[in-house]
Amino acid sequence: MSQYQIAVIVGSLRKDSFNRKLADAIVKLAPPEFSFKQVQIGDLPLYNQDDDANQAESVKRLKAEIAAAQGLLFVTPEYNRSIPGVLKNAIDHASRPYGQSAWAGKPAGVLGASVGTIGTAMAQQHLRNVLAYLDVPTLGQPEAFIHAKDGLFDSSGNIGPDSRAFLQSWMDRYVAWVKKHAA
Repeated sequence: MSQYQIAVIVGSLRKDSFNRKLADAIVKLAPPEFSFKQVQIGDLPLYNQDDDANQAESVKRLKAEIAAAQGLLFVTPEYNRSIPGVLKNAIDHASRPYGQSAWAGKPAGVLGASVGTIGTAMAQQHLRNVLAYLDVPTLGQPEAFIHAKDGLFDSSGNIGPDSRAFLQSWMDRYVAWVKKHAA
């Protein structure tokens, strides 16, 4: 049985983030040959091309964790109809210097939760545009625009019964996507 290490990138720094809770819960729906590690992005300096030749240790760590992964899982909130700045900053850092992107070729899944009824639809679309440019094959269907409301998580932090079947189906498709595209 192959082992797949997945880098999880949560686009929120908030301690009680719905998206961090979603990331923690959805990974429990994966098969045992998949392991997940949330990568830290909150300690990255703001991206500055002048630093490409001398990247900060936090940037080197991020790039190494992405390079070591066989797949990516982005779990993002939506800020002002787009992705959070902290997520874009992490994407920019790991894609630079030009021609040395850690993202290229890594199969990805994108989902997110929001208190709004359309979930994180706009943020996910913007993220998909960025990932397409970075040569990241991204699972297209099913889309997962999660409405964060009572019952999304049970008292133990697992996916609640009303959303479990849908998110299990999403995870099953994601697992197949990674297996198909992981090099």
